[in-house]
Amino acid sequence: MNLPPDFQDWFTRQGWQPHPHQIALLEAPGDSLLIAPTGGGKTLAGFLPSLVELRDPPGGMHTLYVSPLKALTADIARNLSRPVADLGLNIRIEDRTGDTRASQRARQRVDPPDILLTTPESLALMLSYEQAPAIFRGLRRVVLDELHALAENKRGDQLMLCLARLKTLAPDLQVTGLSATVEAPEQLAGFMGGAEVIHADPGPDPDIAMLPTSRPAPWSGGGGHYAVPDVLAGVARANTTIIFINTRAQAELFFQALWAENDANLPIGLHHGSLAREARQRVEAAMAAGELRAVVATGSLDLGIDWGAVDLVIQVGAPRNVKRLVQRIGRANHRYNAPSRARIVPANRFEVIECVAALEAVQQRDLDGDPRGPGPLDVLCQHILLTACAGPFDADALYAEVSRAGPYRDLSRDDFDACVEFAATGGYALRAYDRWQRLMLRDGLWRLRDPRAARDLRMNVGTIVEAEMVKVRLRGRGGVPLGEVEESFAATLEPGDTFLIGGQTVRYEGLREMVIEVTRQPTREPKIAVYSGLKLATSTQLSHRVQALIGTPAAHDLLPPDTRDWLALQGRVSALPRAGVLVSESFPHQGRWHFALYGFAGRNALQTLGLLMSRTMEEAGLGPLGFLSTDYALLIWSLDPVTDPAPLLDPEALRDGLGDWLGGNAVMKRSFRNVATIAGLIQRNLPGQRKSGRQATFSSDILYDTLRKYDPDHLMLRITADEARRGLVDFDRIEEMLARSDRYDHRMLERVSPLAAPLLLEAGRVPIAGQGRQRLAEAEAAALMAEAGLA
Repeated sequence: MNLPPDFQDWFTRQGWQPHPHQIALLEAPGDSLLIAPTGGGKTLAGFLPSLVELRDPPGGMHTLYVSPLKALTADIARNLSRPVADLGLNIRIEDRTGDTRASQRARQRVDPPDILLTTPESLALMLSYEQAPAIFRGLRRVVLDELHALAENKRGDQLMLCLARLKTLAPDLQVTGLSATVEAPEQLAGFMGGAEVIHADPGPDPDIAMLPTSRPAPWSGGGGHYAVPDVLAGVARANTTIIFINTRAQAELFFQALWAENDANLPIGLHHGSLAREARQRVEAAMAAGELRAVVATGSLDLGIDWGAVDLVIQVGAPRNVKRLVQRIGRANHRYNAPSRARIVPANRFEVIECVAALEAVQQRDLDGDPRGPGPLDVLCQHILLTACAGPFDADALYAEVSRAGPYRDLSRDDFDACVEFAATGGYALRAYDRWQRLMLRDGLWRLRDPRAARDLRMNVGTIVEAEMVKVRLRGRGGVPLGEVEESFAATLEPGDTFLIGGQTVRYEGLREMVIEVTRQPTREPKIAVYSGLKLATSTQLSHRVQALIGTPAAHDLLPPDTRDWLALQGRVSALPRAGVLVSESFPHQGRWHFALYGFAGRNALQTLGLLMSRTMEEAGLGPLGFLSTDYALLIWSLDPVTDPAPLLDPEALRDGLGDWLGGNAVMKRSFRNVATIAGLIQRNLPGQRKSGRQATFSSDILYDTLRKYDPDHLMLRITADEARRGLVDFDRIEEMLARSDRYDHRMLERVSPLAAPLLLEAGRVPIAGQGRQRLAEAEAAALMAEAGLA
């Protein structure tokens, strides 16, 4: 396909020339994966073939665009409108997301637009309707934007299953994947089910450095508030700045801290996923219009938003992931061959080291990423049920179709049949209950036993299982929606309590119809609304870089002087953590022995290790009292010292301990609840009602205990064990830590070491109720009796 003259003239009028990768994508004969830098015209490249073909619209849906973010679909619609209008194309472009009105969604099923912009969840929902074959029969092109972000989680697995279904409905379909940050392009192309990889010129290196601050980073904490004056100074010097914060709670607090010192009254907005849709859209519109000097944002603005006026990105807090940092950097100077400008603000002294390591990785274009496992079976179970909603299906044909999806290319027929059996009956232990009898086999085809079940299944589409949220509105007639907080936080509120939401302090007045009603209360010190859905873990590769930087004194010149001095003191007093060696320390502090292990395996993995090691310490009579973990280290305090860590770190013993511990553990039950929700065993959303988080937890715990007792080989338990090991428990990273550190260096110290001191300031301590507590109580009782003369 050649670029038509009117399109070439349009490029010329803009003062542009089509990039080689845009022409290559226009000429591609089959599925393609375009790897291009931010600002390199990826989106236009993805849509260019569609716009050329739609000069004479055939009627019906021609192109489907799928992105990970609702905000991105709105931005794409805005940017597409310009070439469509300039070229005089008679094209209807609409979006379909959770924010789209129900009436518009219903109309799209009978009268689809030429180009539809949507998300994986909305696509899965559309494919579940009986009209799906008619809607998608004429589909010619699918554009998958920011594909790397989707491939990192179950949303991507669901999308690839939907893509396999689309290719069944529209065999001539051509798919284009778009991505800027990919560590292994061929693997991502395989995830798509096979595609030709097209590489664009990567462009200039970014202008990225640490933000100079008037005060040094504190020893602990994650807020970065010490740097607020310096961040404001950076905002004042730039045209428009995006300030990225890693979590929603920290974003709320940092936004408030900025306004407390914003004497120049610079217009600054706030954007995160728990704000009301209206609040998010106001900020997006203000940014697009150039009315804001800065916006404080979380991952809700990580991807693809094209605001050309943004010329500075500030990352507050360690990035945790090099790919995420590169993605965020790309929001600044969103133009081809214009270097992005970004500054990083470490939140504490340890994060200074991580930030330096991340900067080095960016300069070397060394992106991180873990190999993907096979396609998860809970997602497949949901897909099977949604397929039945659209109409009867043949198991052999569906297996062949699913096997064409990249993540499921190695799916065994036994696993597929187990998923169909689960979807049909709930499995051996549950087949006697009508509520899980959902499919039946008739005339060789599987179909819904009760067509009315389709409504319930559609209400529970998706793979995102976040903490249960409660809406927040201002009290009064037509109360303005402010956003959402987690149900667990809402349960702690009493009338008169205050908390932060949307950057403002509000007063809790009451709960009505599962909506929190509040009034504005700007003069009160707020409580903190904690959103736990987006806790970021440091990648394995970045952790290795941090460990190597600490353990190589010759590389310490890269670090600020105060950090160099800190590590030099650690080297003199104890030992520096280093590659291939597992460094640990035992030292007395405030009448307790403390054991510090520098594992660099991530917070989840080290927390699991703390649970397992403290159990072994309990059996050895060391009297463990508690522990805490960070991304880099584990600290356990006890009555007696650890003198040799090797027996506590035996891989086989740890595996056995994990199996024993996981059986009835709350972590395992949480993992089961997530899996069961995605697979459709538990339905949170039902017509006219919504289960609260507590109700869902209660029912899932009963199911979990029942299956463990009566059907221990149940599919859901098998999936749960795999999920817990890789996700919530991260045991694989413990094994990786032990495999790469085959030597131990344990130091017995007389006092707290320089590297361990900041750990003692960290929050998140986990107490241990065991022999140590009993020994302390007995000692206190004996001292009391002696004082009374009763010894």
